[in-house]
Amino acid sequence: MAKIMAVNAGSSSLKFQLLEMPAEEVIAQGLIERIGMDDAIITIKYQNDGSVVASDDITLSDDGKKAKFKVVAPVKDHQVAINVMLKHLSELGIIENLDEIVGVGHRVVSGGEWFNSSVIVDEEVLHKIERLAAYAPLHNPANAMGIRAFQKILPHAVSVAVFDTSFHQTMPKVNYLYSLPYQYYTRYGARKYGAHGTSHRYVAHRAAEMLERDINDLKLITLHLGAGASATAVQNGKSYDTSMGFTPMAGLTMATRVGDVDASLINYIQEHEHLSNEEMMDVLNKKSGLLGISTISSDMRDLEAVRDTNEHANLAIDIFVNRVVRYVGQYIAEMNGADAIIFTAGIGENGYEVRKEIIDKLSYFGVEIDDAKNTGMRDEAIVSTDDSKIKVLVVPTNEELMIARDVQTLMGEK
Repeated sequence: MAKIMAVNAGSSSLKFQLLEMPAEEVIAQGLIERIGMDDAIITIKYQNDGSVVASDDITLSDDGKKAKFKVVAPVKDHQVAINVMLKHLSELGIIENLDEIVGVGHRVVSGGEWFNSSVIVDEEVLHKIERLAAYAPLHNPANAMGIRAFQKILPHAVSVAVFDTSFHQTMPKVNYLYSLPYQYYTRYGARKYGAHGTSHRYVAHRAAEMLERDINDLKLITLHLGAGASATAVQNGKSYDTSMGFTPMAGLTMATRVGDVDASLINYIQEHEHLSNEEMMDVLNKKSGLLGISTISSDMRDLEAVRDTNEHANLAIDIFVNRVVRYVGQYIAEMNGADAIIFTAGIGENGYEVRKEIIDKLSYFGVEIDDAKNTGMRDEAIVSTDDSKIKVLVVPTNEELMIARDVQTLMGEK
């Protein structure tokens, strides 16, 4: 047995899971938010073996089997965040010694064309991750920062980079090239890379297991619908096409990201609003999507709560659904059919009304949702009717487990 940590570092956050492998048992999971501020929030959830008692910082579940530790404290940077996290893991008795953690897997958004699979991190790999920051400016710098911080504190542990883009490296050129002068691809790598690959890979394989089918014989459409949203066509277990593009901005309407938009319109708005390139990118990444259309919130739950009385909220939901339907229809055509549509991530897993709206608009393809199954599901489930020509599944994503599996595999090869 070995303890492996799966890490997802954001610009001001650090999300992690500590797993016992190969048993795939989650020992603890946590989140440090508001890194860089004096009121950072540190949360750790773990199993209670009976020795944990409630306190000001620790609450227990009703059955006493789960404990939740939560404190607010200054956290200067990611280095401090990791030190604080490991300190609390030790003080809470979750680990006795840092040497118990033998591997750390890091989610990295963009691997460009350099990485078509997860890799053990060395200095060359780190430099490439940092050089790819232009492909994922909101993510790669934070990912690299998290890797360096962990390597400093846990130098004995194997560091592994797991790329969101690597799953999509199987796409054919016809699907990943833009209709730009070809030299822009050869000179600058101007192409579609996609994202959320770790999530799409997990739910596709899990769906095949649930359907009791060989994934190599299936045509699947996976919908990762959360604050970031993407759709992927998975054929024979491989990514065939995906909605996100050169960066994670393209594709579906998202919480604050614009999705697909005419490039000429961007230039037009810049000129009329007198915006710099940086300011325009901020609009496209942080002020558009559900937030931009609704004018009130980027959270689908907030919009659903007022859609009957708020025209803009209702329009935002309608546009979100419309864009998903467009991509699903496109992928059914590209693959000449589909065996299943899989919903995952925050909206995909919990938004039963949105799921129904999407599937109802795809009825032409013979797909039909079972209302009772759809509204009643609490975990993973097949929510289509028994005679639906295309199955509809809800599969909670587990990127952390995929990361831990990749770490274990690479450690075995080392």
